[in-house]
Amino acid sequence: MTTSQKSDDNQITPTPQAVAPAAKPVGAPAAKPAVAPAAPAPADHSTPLDEARKFARVTEDGHVFVIIDGTEHPVGQYPDATEDEALAYFVRKYDDVVSQMMLLEQRVAAKAPSGDMAKTIDSIAALVSERAMVGDIAALETRLETLRTAVESLGKEQRRATEQARAEQQKIREGIVVQAEELAGKNPEQIQWKTASQTMNGLFDAWKEAQRSSVRLPRSTEDALWKRFRAARTTFDRHRRAYFSQLDAQNAEAKKVKEALIERAEALQNSTDWAGTAAEYRKLMDEWKKSRRASRKDDDALWGRFRAAQDVFFQARAEQNAKVDASFRENLVVKEALLEEARALLPIKDLNAAKKSLESIRDRWEAAGKVPRGDLQRVEAALRHVEDAVRNAEDEQWRRSNPETKARSNSMLSQLQDTIAQLEEDLEQAKKKGNEKKIAAAQEALDARRMWLNTLEKSAADFQ
Repeated sequence: MTTSQKSDDNQITPTPQAVAPAAKPVGAPAAKPAVAPAAPAPADHSTPLDEARKFARVTEDGHVFVIIDGTEHPVGQYPDATEDEALAYFVRKYDDVVSQMMLLEQRVAAKAPSGDMAKTIDSIAALVSERAMVGDIAALETRLETLRTAVESLGKEQRRATEQARAEQQKIREGIVVQAEELAGKNPEQIQWKTASQTMNGLFDAWKEAQRSSVRLPRSTEDALWKRFRAARTTFDRHRRAYFSQLDAQNAEAKKVKEALIERAEALQNSTDWAGTAAEYRKLMDEWKKSRRASRKDDDALWGRFRAAQDVFFQARAEQNAKVDASFRENLVVKEALLEEARALLPIKDLNAAKKSLESIRDRWEAAGKVPRGDLQRVEAALRHVEDAVRNAEDEQWRRSNPETKARSNSMLSQLQDTIAQLEEDLEQAKKKGNEKKIAAAQEALDARRMWLNTLEKSAADFQ
C-alpha cells in the first residue's frame, strides 16, 4: 500500500504523505489556453460522513472496510484515532479521486485536447481498483466507464477535425506552392519584377504563418511541398538575378552609346554655323530617341548633359538672331508700306497698269532686304496674295482672247444648230404621221439641244 507502511506490531499506520492533499495524477495534460479554453477548476468534493458510513465499517482498533455490492474489502488502519477520524481519512482519499474525475469531466465538456485524457482515466481507474478509499465505489466505477466512453468519443471527434484541418491546410500549402511555381515558370522578359518579388515574398510569409499557427501536416507531405516551394523560389531568384544582370549590361551599353552622343553634342555647342549645326543637332536627337534607355538614374543625368550642350548652341543662336532681327526691323517698315501699295491694286480694273505697278513693287521689295524671322512668312504670304490675283486676271484675259478657244466654240455652235434644225424637221414629220411615240422622242431631244445651245451661246459671249 503506497500510502501507509507496516509498524512493528503488524498494524498499518498512515504516513505523512497519506494525509497530504492528493497529487496530480501522472499524465494529466498541461493547460493550453491557445488551443482550447481552460475548464474552471471544480470545487473540492466532500462526502458527508453519514453518507460514507453506508459504504464502510470501522472497528474499534481503527481498521476500515469498504462495502461494495454487499461485500467488505479491507481498506487500511488508522490507529490511535476515533472511528470518525479513521473514516474521514479514507473518505478524503475517495473525495480526491472524485475531484480528479470532476476535473476531467469538465475538460471533456469544454472539448479540451483529449490526447492525455485516456492516461488520466487509467490513472484514476488504478486508484479506484486498489480499494484504498471509502465511498460509493460501484457508482464511481460506473461513472468512470461513462467518462471513458466520452473521452473516446471526444478523441474521435477531434481526430476528424484534425484530419479536416490538415486537408484544408494541405490545400492552402499546395495553393502557395502552385502560385510560386507559376511565378518561377514565367518568361523573365515578361515579368514585372518589383510586383512579382513582392508576391513571392508574400507567399513565403504565408508559408511561415501557416507553419506557425496552423495544424501540422504529416512530415512526408510537408517536406515534399516545401521542396517544391523552395525549388520554385530558387528558380525565381535565379531568373531575377540573371534578368537584372543582363539589364545592367544593357544599361551599361546604352549609357556608353549616349555618352558618345553627348560628346558629339558638346563638340558642336560653340559652333556658329547656325543652319548646319542645327541640322546636326536634329540628327543627334533622332539617334538619341532610337537608342536604348539606360537605368532611370543614369538616363536622367545623361539627358541633362545632352540637353545642356544643345542649350548652349541654341541660346547663342537665339542671341544672334535677336541681333539680326533688330537690324531687319527697318526693312520690315519698308515692306509693310509696299504691301499697302500692293493691296491698293485690288480689285484689278486695268490689268496692264496693275502689272506695271506690281513689277515696280517687286523691285523695291527685293531691294528692301530681309525682315525679322517672325514676320517673314506673314509679309511674303500677303504679297503672294496680290501676285496671285494679278496672275489670275492675266489668265482670264488670255482665255477670253485665245483664237483656238473661240474657233472651237464657234464650231460647236454650228454643229449644235445643225442638229436642232434636223430635230425640228423630224418633229414635223412625226406630227404629220401622228406617231405619238416619235413625237415625244423628237420633242425631248429637241428641248435638250436647245438648252445646250443657250448655254453655249452665253459662253461664247464671254470671248467677244
